[in-house]
Amino acid sequence: MTTTEQDSVFTKEEEADVHFEPVIKLTEQVNTKTMEEDEDVLFKMRAKLFRFDITSSEWKERGTGDVRLLAHKETKKVRLVMRRDKTLKVCANHAITTDMRLQPNIGSDRSWVWKVAADYAESPPTAETLAIRFANSENAGQFKEKFEEAQKANASLSAGAEAEPAKTEELAKVEEKVEETAEEKKAEAETEKVEDEKKDDEKKEE
Repeated sequence: MTTTEQDSVFTKEEEADVHFEPVIKLTEQVNTKTMEEDEDVLFKMRAKLFRFDITSSEWKERGTGDVRLLAHKETKKVRLVMRRDKTLKVCANHAITTDMRLQPNIGSDRSWVWKVAADYAESPPTAETLAIRFANSENAGQFKEKFEEAQKANASLSAGAEAEPAKTEELAKVEEKVEETAEEKKAEAETEKVEDEKKDDEKKEE
């Protein structure tokens, strides 16, 4: 083997041993927050969701997946969230308010229709008329029961929040009254003190 041939072999061997460390390791998992970590699942059931398109005056499918009622661990407020299968894209996300009414869909005992003032599945939020369909009437009934329980829970929280400022205002009035009474008593004590000193002076003059 000539020197040129040897150099050629070494060069190929050196090239074969070249190793590069990957910049990003694909095995590492990136934790993506869904904003649902601070919530408890009150209800979860598979269903299919539709929205009414005003422009075409027809129902359009929004997605199939698990519809869930989530309660925040701190505020206790309940919202409805639904994600599509596989992609997990949000297709419904709104607070459950007392003005919502679950109406039975015509010709079906396993679906409900309701109106939402602000659904946050898209940005910006939009007003929607939604319809949800379950596998059977029993599942639909369970959803309605939990939905209405969530309405009552949120209504109680709202009532408590409204009562808190009133309670604070009432407490402030009581404190103000106490301060006024204290000032009056202080003034009376000062007046009595002055009168007593005056009497003492009169006695001394006598």
